Amino acid sequence: MDVSTRVDDSRITGHSKTSCALRAYSANGAAPCQEDLVRQYLPLVNSIAHRASAYLRPPLSFEDLVSAGVLGLIKAARDYDASKGAGFKTYAYIRIKGAILDELRRAAMLPPATNRQVKEAMDLSRRIMEQTGAAPTDQQLADGLGIDIEQLYQLMDHARAQYFVSTDGKIDDGPTLGQSLSAPTSTMPDHCLEREELLEALTKAIMDLDEKRRQVVILYYHQHMTMRQIAEVLGITESRVSQLHASALFTLSVTLRAWRDEQF
Repeated sequence: MDVSTRVDDSRITGHSKTSCALRAYSANGAAPCQEDLVRQYLPLVNSIAHRASAYLRPPLSFEDLVSAGVLGLIKAARDYDASKGAGFKTYAYIRIKGAILDELRRAAMLPPATNRQVKEAMDLSRRIMEQTGAAPTDQQLADGLGIDIEQLYQLMDHARAQYFVSTDGKIDDGPTLGQSLSAPTSTMPDHCLEREELLEALTKAIMDLDEKRRQVVILYYHQHMTMRQIAEVLGITESRVSQLHASALFTLSVTLRAWRDEQF
């Protein structure tokens, strides 16, 4: 029986789930070298889960992300083929992150009414940008939607969970923030040119953000700080950092969609 099936029990949560996965993997006849790989790279799971925790929404917990990541690591150790050329750490990173993002996506499904609200907010933001040449402020967007600012932040949080649930997840078929800010993976001339054009548009969009949102984006994506660390640096609450992060992602996503439509 596959280990992922054996440990998929909704009654087991958090660290218990992780321990159960490791015990099941060992009992399932894992080769010693594979088991060593799993234990060696457990800290990588924790690191990736911390990076993804910005997208957490109840009832999902941080421990659930770790558990999903451990299963991804186990599958990576089981399926890894050194003859394919990629190092194990790179392969494991991809599998761990994919498992964690899948867990986030499953938990982020929105009710149809909320989904419609999110799309209305994105469409309104796009129209205001086209009319004024600048992204609307959060207050302008809230007023345009006929809701208060706290409701807007809740909506942006929903959008972050559903649409930007990883800056590595696709926003429709367009480019993503994570892909844009990460190191290029292709040396093909057309891919490099497209990336340069996207980075130029994204850099301008980031610079057009107000100072606080711009700082959050830079500290989170370039300095790889956690929400708590950013809160300490900026002297604001962690919940306010989360609001600014969601708002910045919302604005940058609309900008990337507009860029994509202009290109194609």
